[in-house]
Amino acid sequence: MQVPLYQAKAEFFRMLGHPVRIRVLELLQNGPVPVRDLLAEIDIEPSSLSQQLAVLRRSGIIVSIRDGSTVSYALAGGDVADLLRAARRILTELLVGRAELLADLRQADV
Repeated sequence: MQVPLYQAKAEFFRMLGHPVRIRVLELLQNGPVPVRDLLAEIDIEPSSLSQQLAVLRRSGIIVSIRDGSTVSYALAGGDVADLLRAARRILTELLVGRAELLADLRQADV
């Protein structure tokens, strides 16, 4: 039985629903990054980062690249970077709207 598209989308967004995973994807936007560099950028235990990378890898959103003893990760496709940029634009619009509402509320209080 095929999963409905809306359910598949919900599962996709659930997979993205962890701050460490989002941060990893942000760091990978400019190309492959070695695990040691990810650890340096993200304040997390190596075992926890490994778990989050495994979730992203199993989903097919990132790929691992081995070069000798160095393991790097990269986005599997450019659409993920587009999605992150879209999320940033949406959040910016939401926050601008909230700032305007807050200003209106403060002005009405006078």
